[in-house]
Amino acid sequence: QVQFVESGGGLVQPGGSLRLSCAASGVTLNDYAIGWFRQAPGKEREFVSSITASGGGTYYADSVAGRFTISRNNARNTVDLQMNSLKPEDTAVYYCASAPSRLSRPLDYQCHSWGQGTQVTVSS
Repeated sequence: QVQFVESGGGLVQPGGSLRLSCAASGVTLNDYAIGWFRQAPGKEREFVSSITASGGGTYYADSVAGRFTISRNNARNTVDLQMNSLKPEDTAVYYCASAPSRLSRPLDYQCHSWGQGTQVTVSS
């Protein structure tokens, strides 16, 4: 299984920005579709964004569309999530996960490897 490490979380004021990064060692992330998911306290884990194995397709939850951007950094072998105009309701633990390359918008049960998560807190 692929092991992921998420980074870039932290505390930010409403309207601020963060950039999350999902890294893996020993594998090439281009071989997988990659999804970002999040889980807020007391809530179920939800889909945030995904990118196809080729990088040609990106998908977003309605709640983050227009504010978040997912991208691949092939030189660093990472998948990044740029989060702008953050809102308190974006507060959650954010996870990245891999899915078979044939998928474009994987559901969480379709993902086979997960990171440990990174906390994002949006608060004044």
